[in-house]
Amino acid sequence: MNTDVADATDTGPVVTPDQTDTTSEDLLARILTSLEEDKAEDIVQVDLRGKSSIGDYMVICSGRSSRQVAAISEKLVERLKAEFGRGAKVEGKDAGDWVLIDTGDVIVHVFRPEVREFYQLEKMWLPTGTA
Repeated sequence: MNTDVADATDTGPVVTPDQTDTTSEDLLARILTSLEEDKAEDIVQVDLRGKSSIGDYMVICSGRSSRQVAAISEKLVERLKAEFGRGAKVEGKDAGDWVLIDTGDVIVHVFRPEVREFYQLEKMWLPTGTA
């Protein structure tokens, strides 16, 4: 048996066309639409290109209650998986005060209003006078 020849059945990782063709702008557009569909409030997008290596965009929004924050987050992750074949890292969903969704290109923060007011992420990332 020759071990230098690769097995002909090994095709490597399976990548769907949607996954390779998706730009951060496509992802951002779908995220914004999903948040609007689920009645997220005070949606703000921050362009991180050239400012940070954590992603291309950050989106910050609010839900009216812990239950709505968790629901908005769950639906967003489900839609991204179904439509783009893209998983996301999720933190904080169980508490429902502040959920972080990291898609790689776009970071999404979903807050309860009181928690959002306390941390004021917009003030850290947006130019002075725009938040």
